[in-house]
Amino acid sequence: MVQSATILGCEGLALTSWEKAFFREANPFGFILFARNIDTPEQLRHLTSALREAVGRQAPILIDQEGGRVQRMRSPHWREYLPALDQMTRANDPMRAQWVRNRLIAKELFDVGIDVNCAPLADLVEDETHLVLRNRLYGADVEPVVDAARICADAFLAGGVLPVLKHIPGYGRACVDSHKDLPTVAVARYDLVTRDFAPFKALNDMAMGMTAHIVFSDIDPKAPATTSPKMMQLIREDIGFDGLLMTDDISMEALSGTIGQRAAASIAAGCDIALHCNGDAAEMEAVVAASGAMIPAAEIRAERALAQRKTPEKIDIHALVSELEALLA
Repeated sequence: MVQSATILGCEGLALTSWEKAFFREANPFGFILFARNIDTPEQLRHLTSALREAVGRQAPILIDQEGGRVQRMRSPHWREYLPALDQMTRANDPMRAQWVRNRLIAKELFDVGIDVNCAPLADLVEDETHLVLRNRLYGADVEPVVDAARICADAFLAGGVLPVLKHIPGYGRACVDSHKDLPTVAVARYDLVTRDFAPFKALNDMAMGMTAHIVFSDIDPKAPATTSPKMMQLIREDIGFDGLLMTDDISMEALSGTIGQRAAASIAAGCDIALHCNGDAAEMEAVVAASGAMIPAAEIRAERALAQRKTPEKIDIHALVSELEALLA
């Protein structure tokens, strides 16, 4: 059955009859979950199973479980984690702490049927980085950020969870929140290539990635990266990223036009998948209609990404928890 070039959310803790029928017909590539969809481990396992049953396959199920503020699964059922930048600053061995933290996160996700996490972040901390993003990042220098992102991705993969590299090609210079407005960066292309884009080029072999809703005026002053053919060409050719490329949430107000127009513009620009997160029924219908089916190149990238799913390696959870506590002491 043809798969829609979409990843969709759902409204609540369990699927409605309408959602089951709609997902069966639309056949999105995958699904994404948020706090509104999460109560207990048992409830979450039922939901992830129901989503896959609706499309009749082991569809990827995504979440944003970075730790810190962006953490959809929280106590009392799941561990609370420091914001990533706080942990990198505090740990006596930051890279080891990065692996342990994300291996524990992968364990928690896999246990409830979630097999894709929207991390790592390879954006660089700048003086002007907006507070909505700043403490989610790993640092201000290219090399350690690349190392931390790679370690995060490896920890996820060891736990049976696929990583999603974000926000390509770099969101660190954004001084406004793209959930509410469109960030514009007026920096010369040379400076962007040698700094902002460099971590993503170093990580261009990752199998899945997410765009940034941000305008780079020296490259394309008319459109954010998500809907810019020029920026998509740069991501594919200059940065060299050939993984499955999804948009950031097209419900964010950084994008203009109707929800259908946003989806269509993203796919036309060169994104493989339109990501729609809020679970609104009318919007989902419009997004599916506008996005169309996955093109053959996107299907190949998707198959390559999903082929990385594997049975998690065994770990001693209690030992890793104790180790992380010691690393952060």
